Amino acid sequence: MNTNNKFSFLQSKKPIIISGPCSAESQDQLLSTAKKLKHLDVDVFRAGIWKPRTRPNGFEGFGITALEWLKNVKLETGFNVITEIANPYHLEKILEYEIDMVWIGARTTGSPFAVQEIADALKGIDIPVFVKNPLIPDLNLWIGAIERIYNSGANNVFAIHRGFYNNVSNEYRNLPEWNLPIELKKVFPMLTIICDPSHISGKKEYVEDISKEAMNFNFDGLMIETHHNPKIALTDQNQQMKPEELEILLENLKAEKIAI
Repeated sequence: MNTNNKFSFLQSKKPIIISGPCSAESQDQLLSTAKKLKHLDVDVFRAGIWKPRTRPNGFEGFGITALEWLKNVKLETGFNVITEIANPYHLEKILEYEIDMVWIGARTTGSPFAVQEIADALKGIDIPVFVKNPLIPDLNLWIGAIERIYNSGANNVFAIHRGFYNNVSNEYRNLPEWNLPIELKKVFPMLTIICDPSHISGKKEYVEDISKEAMNFNFDGLMIETHHNPKIALTDQNQQMKPEELEILLENLKAEKIAI
């Protein structure tokens, strides 16, 4: 799990802060958000390029057009940038556009065939790969996906805990099921695990409390969705914070000596 020098902070820094909008919607949106985040303790800028949807005709992202936007964010701000991939074609394109890191989303993690295709495509490629937990609370699916990526020869493998499908009455969008990432850490003691409180909460007003809980469980970092104007966001309006709100959250974590 050794990273190359460029990404050594992923092992040495705690907490790692990944932030940015749920979806890349325009060049202006990405740059406006990124420039505000650049003044905070944010390490990696995130944005979804391809958005998986259960049914067709919904907003599925701007694809390659948005990769150009994300690359420009990298060039103009100096951020390391990350986006989601779901197949070898996505991987090919993010490498072409010099995207620094990738994550495998919850829907993809739940498909061993899809993960194996990505693992095969990763052979010989040195890039950080973050594996989100599957939608269902199946620890073995999560472990298996991580093992498949390791077996590709990848050294830079990380996990993201984004909660599990919620079909019961609950205030959160997804159930935290904290015992599962804790058990994952027992299987992979050296694995860096990031918490995604935005997807667990589904509402920005809960993000800070979940972030504090994750830090108290000794998670290695946070992935928090931010948008320069969440009211006009094309996806997940309710869970995205303004950069100014993220700044307050990070200051609160620091004040309580939980993190940063």
